[in-house]
Amino acid sequence: MTSEESLANARNTIRRIIAGHDDGPSLVTQIAVDVGGEIIEDMIPPGHDLNSVELARRYNTSRTPIREALMLLEKEGLVDIPPRRRPRSALHDIQTINEIYRTRATLLGLISADVATGATEEEVAGLRDQVGRMEEACRAGDIKAYVWANIDFHDLNARASNNQTAKRIVESLLLRTISLRRWSLSQPGRMEQSLDDHRRLIKAYETHDDQLATALVRANHLAALRQLERLLATPDTRFRRTDA
Repeated sequence: MTSEESLANARNTIRRIIAGHDDGPSLVTQIAVDVGGEIIEDMIPPGHDLNSVELARRYNTSRTPIREALMLLEKEGLVDIPPRRRPRSALHDIQTINEIYRTRATLLGLISADVATGATEEEVAGLRDQVGRMEEACRAGDIKAYVWANIDFHDLNARASNNQTAKRIVESLLLRTISLRRWSLSQPGRMEQSLDDHRRLIKAYETHDDQLATALVRANHLAALRQLERLLATPDTRFRRTDA
């Protein structure tokens, strides 16, 4: 997957998520989509200042739509707006990452249990096909393609669960995790382990084993969390929040 294709996926995902709670002008949405996509794709690195004057010049507009767009992104965890300071792309500390991953592990466990007990054969077949796309990306060593195929898998998974409450909460955390997932999956052996977990999850769905499905999803997310904790213990602290 090219960088341009990955950026397009990021923008489309942001547009889908913020569409439900952005009643403002379309320019506000477009700014949020563009800036948010660049944050997710690390074109704007974590902790980078977001200059509203420069952004206003870029979009040939006043600073008001810029502020509104950045506030939308703040709600989604992509931007920090400290008091009396310039907005910046978000930096997550290990406590925040821990909370996000443990919350996702619990909710996705519930979702997967519901899929195991209630999904149709057609829905499971669709999930199996999506794992096939993840497998193609893994064989190619294409982390960007794998991450987006994984995101599509979990979107289908949530739909198949018919658990709308869990789906809404998981989706509210989605944008905060994309860069983290890509970082984690870039580590040696992590993408292959993730793929194996998803293959086993499909088998649990086929046998309607809700307990195994829950255990697999929780184990996968907690393994990713442990990987991130190890990475954050090294000098590369690109996701650590700082008030300096």
